[in-house]
Amino acid sequence: MHEQALIPNLFRTEYRKIVSVLCSTFGIDHIEIAEDIVSDTFLTATESWSINGIPENPTAWLYTVAKNKTKNHLKRDQLFQQKISTEIKYTSSNTEEFDIDLSQKNIIDSQLAMMFTICNPSISKESQISLALNLLCGFGTQEVADAFLVNKEVVYKRLKRAKEKLKTEGIKIEQPSASQINSNLQTVLTTLYLLFSEGYYSTSQNAILRKDLCEEAIRLTLLLLENPMTNSPSTNALLSMMYFHSSRFNARISENGENILYEEQDDTLWDHALIEKGIKFLNQSASGNSLTKFHLEAAIAYWHTKKKDTGEKWENILHLYNQLLQIEYSPIAALNRTFAFAKVRGKSAAISEAEKLNLTDNSFYYSLLGHLYTDIDDMKAIENFEKALKLSNSSSVSYTLKKYIDQLTGKNR
Repeated sequence: MHEQALIPNLFRTEYRKIVSVLCSTFGIDHIEIAEDIVSDTFLTATESWSINGIPENPTAWLYTVAKNKTKNHLKRDQLFQQKISTEIKYTSSNTEEFDIDLSQKNIIDSQLAMMFTICNPSISKESQISLALNLLCGFGTQEVADAFLVNKEVVYKRLKRAKEKLKTEGIKIEQPSASQINSNLQTVLTTLYLLFSEGYYSTSQNAILRKDLCEEAIRLTLLLLENPMTNSPSTNALLSMMYFHSSRFNARISENGENILYEEQDDTLWDHALIEKGIKFLNQSASGNSLTKFHLEAAIAYWHTKKKDTGEKWENILHLYNQLLQIEYSPIAALNRTFAFAKVRGKSAAISEAEKLNLTDNSFYYSLLGHLYTDIDDMKAIENFEKALKLSNSSSVSYTLKKYIDQLTGKNR
């Protein structure tokens, strides 16, 4: 691979690994130093490889340079060495003998420890996702800003506040105990669920970024499955849901960036290998006695991989939504249930159900009403699509809504 492509690729895959190990080694108070050392390692790689060429084993080269830079920092900064001397996990007082453990096992252990640290209830969900993208996924501040569709400065301040909060609370980066896993695993899973959702439901026009977010959420969930203590039915259910949704990713967006509704998707573009993976993990999630929102959402996503409209399909989806709303109510789940309700009971009955929700600040609410009123009262359908258009903050969604309005206007001239 050419240097211009190799270094960004290695940055995405190796930055997060080295940062996790250094953070785990130095402690939460020194996250910025860990990030600086790793960033400087990649800067050195850029300079060296442009002159001397790419080394035979680029990853090993990065690890060696990161270790040496860490030793140099310890020797150079006596205050830093004194402050973390009780935290660093080594017995020798000789800096020359100090080594960073970048074995595959320690990388995985460090990333798991970081995951549970980042998903601490003391910081907001948005901050948890931002830190996960930054520290566990190797996303730069601008990429995180693009993912959230906010200004770079907003993300910078969010990351800074979150790190300071973790320091103030005295949160340690350490392997979670069995009791910590029992009490905090659902929080970690929820953060990964939200991370995946940022990609899958994002209104960003950057399709590559959206896919990257989903793939990173899947990678981190797979990491949980590698540890027997976090390989729970809920973890398997979450991964199953991610695979089912990801299988339809390429069919959801047209070549010109337009959103394609489920019923209009070309199922030949669905990834059936991912569907098979989803089925595998859904089956594995069936062990145990608990039924979580992840189980129900995975089952709903499974039925959506059946393209053919059948009574059985929509009855099952409606039943699953009814259960989901009992476990954890959300306006979006209620709207999605209404779509399934229309399939089972008809549009007229579904209009009544939808209007009870009265989500007047939600673009999707009016868009759904527009679809339900189509062919029943086209003027009301147009009215609702226009309201959805005013609330939409996505150019691709707006384009689709304008198309529906134009079609109905032309039909009723």
